Amino acid sequence: MIVLLDVDGTLVDYATDLPASAERAVRDAVASGHRLYLCTGRARAEVYPELWDLGLSGMIGGNGSYVESDGAVIHHQVMAADDVDHAIAWLRERGLAFYVECNSGLFGTADLIERAAALRPEGATPATIAHTASALPHLIVTDFAGDGPWRHDANKISFVLSDDVDLGPLTAAVSPRVAIDTWSLTGTRPEFGEFGQVGVDKGRAVRLLADHLGVGTADLIGFGDARSDVSLLTACGTGVAMGQAPDELKAVATLVTEPVDADGLALAFARLGLN
Repeated sequence: MIVLLDVDGTLVDYATDLPASAERAVRDAVASGHRLYLCTGRARAEVYPELWDLGLSGMIGGNGSYVESDGAVIHHQVMAADDVDHAIAWLRERGLAFYVECNSGLFGTADLIERAAALRPEGATPATIAHTASALPHLIVTDFAGDGPWRHDANKISFVLSDDVDLGPLTAAVSPRVAIDTWSLTGTRPEFGEFGQVGVDKGRAVRLLADHLGVGTADLIGFGDARSDVSLLTACGTGVAMGQAPDELKAVATLVTEPVDADGLALAFARLGLN
């Protein structure tokens, strides 16, 4: 089987820790001959060695903008350079913390770590700041002064939301190539906004990967926990929603397992006979 795993909230918990049960389940599935791919919003630069060392065959990154299998790049679609420049100008005008997500690295503002840490229930304490920094160990702090041009290899751009930011007018004003969305760091509420790409989603990337591998829908098992995983689950013959997933995702799932912090991934692997 081809197993496609979302990362945050599915493979790892919302503190970015890999549960021991999930690690055992993944390693056993690989040893049993199944091929495992990440299917994540993360850029390739955010897939650190401890994840690759699980025995992955490849990944889908940037919520579908990047597809890699057995070391070969199958697909990579990046944001138009002027869309990146306009997004960064909009973010800088409002003083928002953000980072540009590229396969070559993560390029973020100097205040990103502290503002992201402040989203945790405990707020921005020395402990949460240190933990947030450890989750982004290779963040390249960037001074986005001036008019650019900036990155030409961005999958997407994420920014910390604030109460005075209204995404409605932004959605209406951006290029028709740009999609505006939100995502959650803690799994409880939308805390980040996102400049993405219209027409890019996990389901489309899954179909590209399946065509490359020469497999059908029945050979695909997808796991996810968020709204962005709806297209992933519906592209697979079997779709698994984590127990803490929103009802929108559970509605399209074949199986709803326990939450990520209650061994949900390992329990689903066992129920599906993957190990």
